[in-house]
Parts: sequence; C-alpha cells; structure tokens
Amino acid sequence: MLGDVYEELKSIGVNQKDIPLLIQWVENPKYDLPGLDIFHGATDLRTHDLIHILLGRGLLAKDEAFVIGFTMGSSNRVSSTEEWLYTLFSKHLYPDPYRFSDSDIQVFKDAVRLGYVSDCQPLAGVDYESLMSLTIADARERIGIEEPLLRAYYAIEKKRYPDIVESMRLLD
Repeated sequence: MLGDVYEELKSIGVNQKDIPLLIQWVENPKYDLPGLDIFHGATDLRTHDLIHILLGRGLLAKDEAFVIGFTMGSSNRVSSTEEWLYTLFSKHLYPDPYRFSDSDIQVFKDAVRLGYVSDCQPLAGVDYESLMSLTIADARERIGIEEPLLRAYYAIEKKRYPDIVESMRLLD
C-alpha cells in the first residue's frame, strides 16, 4: 500500500527542517508570495516523497531532478522562463549535495516535458490522503500516471546513463 511504502521512505528520507532554506523557498508552496506562483508544482515534503514513490524514483540527484520536473510539467503551466530560472537555482545556487549537474538538468527538462504530455492530474494538487490505502499501481491509475510512459522514458534514461545507479533500478 502507498501508505506503507511512504512510512518506510520516511525512515530514510530527510526532515523538512534539514533542507536548506533556499531550497524550501524555491520548492515549498509555504514560501510562495500571495498571488505569485513562481514555480508551478511546488509541494511540501510529504507530497514530494509520495510523488517519488508513485513515479518509481529513489532519492539521488537524477531522481530528484525527475520528480521535480515531472511535478512541474504535470501542472501544464511551466514557461520556458520558469524552467530556465529553476535550472539556474538548482545548478548554480543550491548548496551541495542538492546542486544539479548538467546531466541532472537534462533529466529535469525531460521530466518537465514528460509531465506535460502525461494525462495525469497535476501532481501538486492531488488528494494523497485518499490514496494511502491503495496499492501503488492503483494509486497511479487513480491519478492517471501512465506506467508505460514512465517505463519508455526510463529505458531511454538507462541508455543515456548506463553507469549511473539512478538509471539502473527504475521501476524494477
């Protein structure tokens, strides 16, 4: 069940308070200015972790890049300026180990487009509480995440980055 997997992930994931403030400011809607949505798809840490599970991603850099990109893309509201601004932050301003490499940025950009073409609900707005007692497959189906679409992209990612651990274990 999604809730059980989330409880396991919580035991190894980071706490919200351990995430640098700059990253929280960029990625957490709690820090949005009223009436100003700079980065579409911003989520709190719990939602972000649940999206990791539903997208079949781990906790390393390319996994983060994919989850953030897909979530932003699923909003169908990301402009090229917003994408550029996020890459600026994640590549040049985020502290290590949160900083993205060029290949992480490529995964992020791919994921933005994949989220955009997906027929899933905007992932930042899903009622995850109603999914916690479902299997991961049923939760994906309920919100419209197409596993074949993910598998097709993950096969491409494995070919691009055959020696990167994030690309060796996708959805397997």
